[in-house]
Amino acid sequence: MSPALPLEPVIASVRAPIAESGGWAWWSRQASPAGEPAADTVDEAARAVIDWLDSVSSGAVSLLGFSQGGALALQLLRLDPERFAATVSLSGFIASAEHPGDARLAEVKPAVFWGRGTDDPIIPSQAIDRTAEWIPAHTTATIRTYEGIGHSISTPELAEFSGFLRSHG
Repeated sequence: MSPALPLEPVIASVRAPIAESGGWAWWSRQASPAGEPAADTVDEAARAVIDWLDSVSSGAVSLLGFSQGGALALQLLRLDPERFAATVSLSGFIASAEHPGDARLAEVKPAVFWGRGTDDPIIPSQAIDRTAEWIPAHTTATIRTYEGIGHSISTPELAEFSGFLRSHG
C-alpha cells in the first residue's frame, strides 16, 4: 500500500508479535473469539506500540491498521487521544464497549477513517455494530462501507483513506 500513501511522512510498518495461522497477530485469535479480544490484552499490545513510538518518534504520527491492526489503532487512541494526527482502521473494530480512556477521547474527538466491506466473513456483526455506535461518539469520523467487499481492502477504499491521510497528516 505504501506507494499509494502520502509521500511526506515516514512510513513504518510494525509487525505484530505473535506468529499465528501463517501470519502475525497482536493477540491470539486462538485464545479469544473473533472481534472479542480481552480488553487487557488489547491494552497491552497498544502500550507496546506506544513504548516503541516513544523510542523512535517525537513528531506527529498517524495510524493505519487492518483487521486486528485496525482494532489496535483505535485502542491506541483510547490510551493517548491527543498524540495521533489521524487514524485509519480498515476492517477493524473497537475491542470493548467501554474503556477508561473513552471520556477524554470523546472530548478530543480525533479524526478517524473507518472502512469496511459489507461481506466481511471475519469480523462478527456484534463487533461491527459496537464499532458503528462507538466511533461517531468518540471521534470525528469518516465512515465508509464498501458493497460486496470481504475482509480486504478495495481500490476505492485505498484511494479514500489515502486522501483522508493527506488531508489530516
